[in-house]
Amino acid sequence: MIYVIMGVSGCGKSSFGAFLSEKLGWPVHEGDEFHPQENIDKMARGEPLTDQDRLPWLLKLHEVIERERSSGCDALVVCSALKHLYRHILLYGSKALASSSSPNQDILPQASPHVFFIFLHGDYDLIHQRMVDRMGHYMKADLLRSQFDVLEPPLEEENILTLDIRRNFPDMAVEVEAHIMSLRSSPMS
Repeated sequence: MIYVIMGVSGCGKSSFGAFLSEKLGWPVHEGDEFHPQENIDKMARGEPLTDQDRLPWLLKLHEVIERERSSGCDALVVCSALKHLYRHILLYGSKALASSSSPNQDILPQASPHVFFIFLHGDYDLIHQRMVDRMGHYMKADLLRSQFDVLEPPLEEENILTLDIRRNFPDMAVEVEAHIMSLRSSPMS
């Protein structure tokens, strides 16, 4: 089972990913570590990334997800996954690009079995304050508005678990554990 922890910058993806990794004993793959240097430099200059900037990064994370899925391991992946297309690329790789650009292509399912998204949801003011307070991250608080502008909140059919970031990590983790248990006890798994 793979959980992609998603949301805008500053919502707590990396911190919650580390917390959940410790609690579940699952490896966590930090999406920031897969960005090419050009993307990091661009964000450090205060420039938002384009879809073209994000594509190689998303394809690398798709490979990570596929490797973990193929090995039968449980894992966490931290990635903003702001747009529906980005989530589709994480699930289907370059097939998602072909499907989105050609009306004659087979329609890919909205979700993939055993890959779930945890959407860390919070309001702009709370997340902006968190970004102003954090130290040492290349993503500047000034870019938060561009993240909210691009965000396409996930739909229920995308295998989504939405968590309110005003809650504490232990409470959020309990909800994730309950989700895992319900999936493992369901006859579909």
